[in-house]
Amino acid sequence: MSRPVALITGPTSGLGAGFARRYAIDGYDLVLVARDAQRLERLAAELHNEAGAGVEVLVADLAQAADRAKVADRLAGGVRVLVNNAGFGTSGEFWTADYALLQSQLDVNVTAVMQLTHAALPAMLAAREGTVINVASVAGLLPGRGSTYSASKAWVIAFSEGLANGLGGTGVGVYALCPGFIRTEFHERAGIEMSGTPSFLWLQVDDVVRDTMAHIGKDDKKNKVVIVPGLQYKALTTGGRVVPRRLVRAMTKVVGRGRNRT
Repeated sequence: MSRPVALITGPTSGLGAGFARRYAIDGYDLVLVARDAQRLERLAAELHNEAGAGVEVLVADLAQAADRAKVADRLAGGVRVLVNNAGFGTSGEFWTADYALLQSQLDVNVTAVMQLTHAALPAMLAAREGTVINVASVAGLLPGRGSTYSASKAWVIAFSEGLANGLGGTGVGVYALCPGFIRTEFHERAGIEMSGTPSFLWLQVDDVVRDTMAHIGKDDKKNKVVIVPGLQYKALTTGGRVVPRRLVRAMTKVVGRGRNRT
């Protein structure tokens, strides 16, 4: 691959696909990582035909240690951009959910983010340029209806902010992207009922990607690491920092009513 390379996990739909298309249009070659080989190959062909991108496909389940190691090995060879987008939520209550499924959720949402970022950074630092986008969630900033999912995203935010503090002046940027509800396959796959969600809370993939890219690589004196797309979510998260925690919990409980989720 002669052009800069972006490795994106979970690119076969939703936000991951949005980032894949944006980086392909911006002149990057791609490494796409997901479990579904057919969907990966189809997306790879589309991006090559539409944007002329060179695309490498890695079939991997990031809940599995051996597959995470395979992706980490590829990252150790060097990429310009890493988008840790893969992640999932689950329905039901924590105390009745299958524990193995909950552990898989943490392996994908937390362990993979840590392992892949750890693998990618040395080459980025040696080149004195690179970007890591860790897809978190507004759920990591506000106490949510669920427990393990929100906790996993809070970890991603804290991890990204801590890394960003240590990487100042290296040419490598780390960002935590915290979107709210996006119209993707996420909730359907998780079995989470969303029909009662107010329309103003929904975001579009292209808008989230555009808002994210507007902050990447900027010499910003504000040193923005946590990116919250959408004015409605900026207002909610800002309010959540000044309103008593118990009131924030009450608010999110109302918004999340009827959506059993862990």
